[in-house]
Amino acid sequence: MDGLLILAIETATGCGSVALTRGDAHSGTVLAEYSLYPELAHSRRLLGMVEEILSAAQVSWQAIDALAVSQGPGSFTGLRIGMAAAQGLAFAVNKPLIGVPTLDALRAQVTQTNKTICCLLDARKNQVYAALYRNGATSVSPDACLACTPAQLAARINEPTLCCGPGIRVCATILEAHPQIEILPASLFFPRAASLGLVAAGLAGQGFPQPPARPFYVRASEAEINRDTQHKKEVLS
Repeated sequence: MDGLLILAIETATGCGSVALTRGDAHSGTVLAEYSLYPELAHSRRLLGMVEEILSAAQVSWQAIDALAVSQGPGSFTGLRIGMAAAQGLAFAVNKPLIGVPTLDALRAQVTQTNKTICCLLDARKNQVYAALYRNGATSVSPDACLACTPAQLAARINEPTLCCGPGIRVCATILEAHPQIEILPASLFFPRAASLGLVAAGLAGQGFPQPPARPFYVRASEAEINRDTQHKKEVLS
């Protein structure tokens, strides 16, 4: 069978998953996929689920061509858990690790449209992580990923746009009232490890080695913000 065999790990949102894929987003197939929910289960179940999916698919570590991991944006805790697990596994079995932007993986789940696609993740604090994919784009640069309020996002949309992702929960009222926006079905709510693996195979087609996989947070974590605030208070006191 043609195409790279990828073990993909997605833990950027509350519904994580692990998948085995063969090939890329254009002609690839999903061999197996398991979901992890809620987010609290990521750290406890992730490595066990990796072994389960390999066993169920009767695939050995030797047969795996590369691992893929969601690199964000997303949950700070989830990203760190997934990244640490993927890096450890890739090192242990001596396989390449491919980092895939979470929003690009979510974008890959929307097909057959010429409209702009807006992918959204919940950023907490009444904000979303968002990326707009225009003119058939399947990826955006990290600089194009936003952390913004629902109102700020709505102000940026001025053409027919399809919206998907768990961030919809944060801004459903504003999006539903927007004349240019259509909200996609709940089946496209969470980024999946399956789409992550297919996107990773396309990136791998550009050749190895890939850039080092690192978490992409868009904004500082709550702990970092509190630490900086405390430091400023101490400096001023």
